[in-house]
Amino acid sequence: MKMTKDEGSDLLMIMDTTLRDGEQTSGVSFSDVEKLGMARILLEDVKVDRIEVASARVSEGEFRGAVKILDWAASRGYLDRVEILGFVDGDVSLDWIRRAGGRVINLLCKGSYRHVTEQLRKTPEQHLADIGQVIGRAREMGIRVNIYLEDWSNGMRNSREYVHRMMAGLRDEGVSRIMLPDTLGILNPDEVYLFCREMLECYPGVDFDFHPHNDYDLAAGNVFMALKAGIRCVHTTVNGLGERAGNVPLASVIATATDHLKLRSNVNEQMLNRVSRVVESFSGVRIPANKPLIGEFVFTQCSGIHADGDTKNHLYYNELLPERFGRIRQYALGKTSGKANIKKNLEDLGINLDPKSLKKVTDRVIELGDQKENVSVEDLPYIVADVLSSQTIGDRIVIRNYSIAHAKGLKPMASVSIAIDGVEYEENSSGDGQYDAFMRALRKIYGKLNKPFPSLVDYVVTIPPGGKTDALVETVITWQNGKEFKTRGLDPDQTTAAIKATLKMLNIIENGYNFVQK
Repeated sequence: MKMTKDEGSDLLMIMDTTLRDGEQTSGVSFSDVEKLGMARILLEDVKVDRIEVASARVSEGEFRGAVKILDWAASRGYLDRVEILGFVDGDVSLDWIRRAGGRVINLLCKGSYRHVTEQLRKTPEQHLADIGQVIGRAREMGIRVNIYLEDWSNGMRNSREYVHRMMAGLRDEGVSRIMLPDTLGILNPDEVYLFCREMLECYPGVDFDFHPHNDYDLAAGNVFMALKAGIRCVHTTVNGLGERAGNVPLASVIATATDHLKLRSNVNEQMLNRVSRVVESFSGVRIPANKPLIGEFVFTQCSGIHADGDTKNHLYYNELLPERFGRIRQYALGKTSGKANIKKNLEDLGINLDPKSLKKVTDRVIELGDQKENVSVEDLPYIVADVLSSQTIGDRIVIRNYSIAHAKGLKPMASVSIAIDGVEYEENSSGDGQYDAFMRALRKIYGKLNKPFPSLVDYVVTIPPGGKTDALVETVITWQNGKEFKTRGLDPDQTTAAIKATLKMLNIIENGYNFVQK
């Protein structure tokens, strides 16, 4: 059996299309500055092999973003790794790409008989002739051509003869790669294996990419079978962004290919979490907490028996060690927590308890969990103080008073009075919002005292459904102060909830993490 150039290799190549296909996520539009930032991270830090950054002809903003990325890529020697989607439209897409400074077009062609006859209203021969004209012009302009066979999955299901007619017409055109999209996310893993295997066997010497969508939540499984069939290049997006249910997530592909198929890649696993957070911030699309590899909870053990097993030769570890992906293992606190969970978290905070005290704290955490209270690691010192009636941890910082005013047409104003170890300080400030004004006043106080003030990393407000205006609002704020941690505030007023979370943060910083309770 003959193999393609890619097929005999154990090197997996990644073409990431977050900046093009990922931007088709409903409500997502990246600025040109954001696109450049993500392109830099993807190529230089994550080290994917290629990126697709734009669609030709879409808008002026799309053009500006492409120019920024291509100018930077030219300065770094990456131009051949930056690709732009183009159309079978004579010179129009090619001129757009050339003006932007691009060298690679991913030419969108029709991969199913229905698409070519019903959408284009052309015969396969006419479509091939049009494609050939674009390829010829691209060659004259010095632009490399890859081919997308749009709706290839339906083509293989319902018009296989047409797919082979297209392949026969394209394989000798000097095209670099043929890209096989499951455009509507309809395939199952068995079909992916059979269809990809057929392409590889019928067209030796052709390099194929597989481009999956996730409509049935089968994208990662489909990639697995495409790789088993011999495909060696996969299209991904960060966090699985994309139209409808999205594309296959970059992190899932890398972990599956590495651990289950023993394939190599150039991707730096340690940077996957970082790029996921950047894309989450720029896109505004939250990562589900249980999203494999990149979700907040995926390296968190909840069960006490799991925490106990981890202390006994890592009985509950698998190959997905969090350190591989720039993460750490954590142990959740709640009603399923056991003494092992609590003990591990206390040790991380530098708190040592005798067995009797540890049981009291464990019982209190379980009680709170039964009441559906969220218990964070940062809550533990306060629980210890409460349960053991300790004065070691106190509220060294108290907010004496604050006043926040907001009038239409004027910036919000805040006056804040706090006491640190009984000494009072007062400041006022304006801000872009009520909480921002409050924080600016606090920072003024801390600045005068030359005290470090942590940076705010994330701010999440949760409001119960039902439309009740007097319902409790939960505000969870993530802070960075050498290490990342969260604090929570609960109140019917959102700003007050945020201030409560902030006060807890100030006391955590003031008390420090390391103290001993005996």
